Amino acid sequence: MLVAPPYTSLVAVVGAAKGSPVAVAAQNMHYEKEGAFTGEVSAAMLKDLGVTHVVLGHSERRQYFAETDEGVARKTKVALDNGITPISCVGETLSEREAGRTMDVVKRQVDTILNALTAEEARRIVIAYEPVWAIGTGKVATPEQAQEVHAFIRSASAGSTGRRRPTSSASSTAAA
Repeated sequence: MLVAPPYTSLVAVVGAAKGSPVAVAAQNMHYEKEGAFTGEVSAAMLKDLGVTHVVLGHSERRQYFAETDEGVARKTKVALDNGITPISCVGETLSEREAGRTMDVVKRQVDTILNALTAEEARRIVIAYEPVWAIGTGKVATPEQAQEVHAFIRSASAGSTGRRRPTSSASSTAAA
């Protein structure tokens, strides 16, 4: 089991989860090790708190903060370099879904992430399907839609070079 509380609750949740099977994830992370990045949280800071996972490229981050595929890939690599398991989110916008481009978009996003990693690193990540179109629209992915994309992610990640096999996960907006 994994929980991803807001930053202000991380210390308390990490403490409460200590010794239990519950893992704690941060909701985001900056890719730089240090520097003048006011308001950002580095992987080292999260590690110091006892966080074991981090959610990256979540649909809200992509939509409202213009996170790119390359940025998510960079954060994924930095998380791994710091011993934190990245949960790297992929998903399409409503216009991309309606245009029948879901798999093209998801493949591009997965490939960008995996191309930034070694084969060993790729085995240590989680890819979560998080459709951008589910933000505040009242629409959610059906279990069938989510399973279709999950199957595609597994196939694309295993087949793109034959060297990768990340875990695929349902997201909170996909009805599981």
